[in-house]
Amino acid sequence: QVQLVESGGGLVQPGGSLRLSCAASGSIFNVNAMAWYRQAPGKQRDLVATIAGDGSTNYADSVKGRFTISRDNAKNTQYLQMNSLKPEDTAVYYCNADLRLRRAGPILNYWGQGTQVTVSS
Repeated sequence: QVQLVESGGGLVQPGGSLRLSCAASGSIFNVNAMAWYRQAPGKQRDLVATIAGDGSTNYADSVKGRFTISRDNAKNTQYLQMNSLKPEDTAVYYCNADLRLRRAGPILNYWGQGTQVTVSS
């Protein structure tokens, strides 16, 4: 069964750091674009950062200069390094990835289960 498994969330004080991980497991041919989203209580799910297969990245304005998205293609894993965290970064963070399960097969979109990040003193 193909799935995205997240880890690394938790409680951190303002100004602190956290690193989220998201590993794609199962029978996968390759991983294309990957991304992180977040959803705060009562709000819509918003895009945080994306990383393409070639390593190019994009960020939401609210996290530029503080968050860094990266990937390890050998491990089918992406990361989100979050520094200088603010209370407004509090949300459930979801990873997302476009996966090809077999050569010449379609690209399928998958979501992780979400991990809670709480920034509070």
